Amino acid sequence: MSTAIPESIRVFWFLPTHGDSRFLGTSEGARAVNLPYLRQIAQAADSLGYYGVLLPTGRSCEDSWVTAAALASQTERLRFLVAVRPGLQSPTLAARMTATLDRLSGGRVLINVVTGGDPVENAGDGIHLSHEERYEVTQEFLTVYKALLAGETVNFHGKHLQIDEGKLLFPTVQKNGPPLYFGGSSEAANGVAARQVDKYLTWGEPPEQVRAKVEAVRRLAEAEGRELSFGIRLHVIVRDTNAEAWEAANSLISRVDDETIAKAQANFARMDSEGQRRMAALHGGRRDRLEISPNLWAGVGLVRSGAGTALVGDAATVAERIDEYRRIGIDSFILSGYPHLEEAYSFGERVLPLLPLASDQARPRQSAQDPFGETVGNDFRPFRPDNRQQRPVLVAGG
Repeated sequence: MSTAIPESIRVFWFLPTHGDSRFLGTSEGARAVNLPYLRQIAQAADSLGYYGVLLPTGRSCEDSWVTAAALASQTERLRFLVAVRPGLQSPTLAARMTATLDRLSGGRVLINVVTGGDPVENAGDGIHLSHEERYEVTQEFLTVYKALLAGETVNFHGKHLQIDEGKLLFPTVQKNGPPLYFGGSSEAANGVAARQVDKYLTWGEPPEQVRAKVEAVRRLAEAEGRELSFGIRLHVIVRDTNAEAWEAANSLISRVDDETIAKAQANFARMDSEGQRRMAALHGGRRDRLEISPNLWAGVGLVRSGAGTALVGDAATVAERIDEYRRIGIDSFILSGYPHLEEAYSFGERVLPLLPLASDQARPRQSAQDPFGETVGNDFRPFRPDNRQQRPVLVAGG
């Protein structure tokens, strides 16, 4: 089976509504993740040219919808990838929320479909369904949700959902609703992806494992007469040199003790998420096996659930690793780094200029004050790295 290679990619950043820090697994270096701080990150992502931001969901996070609504008016081009929760929301309520936020943001909403893989958290939310049943609900939910966003009046009588004369009175800006993003590694999840969503997401596994997932889901979609695109969720640690980047990676987990790692891994083991199982298997809770593929580091996953791997290196190295995933078929990269404000700049300034970005990815507006650094000697702009021999550009004093 031939794999379509995207010519260009879209790059997202992340809003850390569950916390941010210079060090994982400790309160040392931690930050108050309040509205002013989240606004700084969102506006940085907007000005640096990221396509959008992912907002996490779950009891460990601030609510993604309320946060996105608060930040939409504070940004200009940035898109917000927010979660709908089958089984936790009704599809009609989710459709109304989607349409409202899409209109208020001027069509800058993207939807992340999250089924949920932590039985303890699910029970706390009143969801007492097996893994297979949750994906049955997701399948029914999306059938109704998509029809509502397409402007249909819905009568649906399934195993889990009963909808009579459901309708959406105020439409979305985006025709037929925002694109649907969805992640999952189990057979049940892949079946939902093949039938319902627009973009299948994977966490940052080594390239060959990602290739196998992409090919498997692509085959399932083709059997349904559909086409999907593909995205990946990763952390990044980018510095001027590879050595500096690896030093930063080691520093990030330098305050984590073995007891904290053991407790975190025990919590992850209770989950019935196949994706989480695969993440944990990459490192086995051990510090001595964290580089699981060239420049792919699993240290984040020692204490963080979900995405637990990072691309580590200088700008050229990380750009090449990203391109390796692009050649597999990945066209969307949802990235993050600690702390998220500084790392948004580190990646945005070092790596974004090296990537084949899609034409619809927002770029900073050009102005008379294009980035050039501090004026040298109160007389001329500094040389650009790609043209050391250029003549000084004189500037007016003042």
